[in-house]
Amino acid sequence: MDAESGTLRNPVELTDPKMMRALAHPARIAIWTHLGLHGPATATECAEIAGLSPSACSYHLRTLAKYGFTEEDPDSAADGRERPWRARMLAFSLNDVPGAPAATRVASRLLVENLRMAAEEVRAQFVARQREYPADWQAAAGETFSVAHVTPEELQRMREQVLEVMAPYVRLEPNSRPAGARPVRIMLDMFPWFGPGEDES
Repeated sequence: MDAESGTLRNPVELTDPKMMRALAHPARIAIWTHLGLHGPATATECAEIAGLSPSACSYHLRTLAKYGFTEEDPDSAADGRERPWRARMLAFSLNDVPGAPAATRVASRLLVENLRMAAEEVRAQFVARQREYPADWQAAAGETFSVAHVTPEELQRMREQVLEVMAPYVRLEPNSRPAGARPVRIMLDMFPWFGPGEDES
């Protein structure tokens, strides 16, 4: 994986079911997400996020590193005793291509379901306490439900254009964020609203 891979503009396409299963564990999703959002952290710091012991978190961090999701970051250590970790891969894509092996399809589905579950937890927490947020955040946040009539090529182009719009706002480096910027969870779903055997109307 080269230095530019794994960014929003150049996501890694996951095809290895072992990699998918490695990330699919809910605790690993939480740890990887935390490192991506907040930067390097030790196993002890990650343990607070994942609700696990530091030794369990060390195991999960090593597993994530084995498959290229994280890596040790000695440069960010405050002293020689600390062992910080950082996210190595920040973005990936999953394409359920026709003819993919059953093991790949199952692993992909598991990873997607667990990522959705993690996102749903964030949404549910916001909805439960929505009225406690400042008015400007309440007005800006929300969900959009719509439909587009497109060809497969147009749908792919739309996805690329949306990602291009998002890219300047990702700002993974803290010093690139303006005052008042906070992390916002974004999910973009694009699914056919018709059956696989339906004729064109």
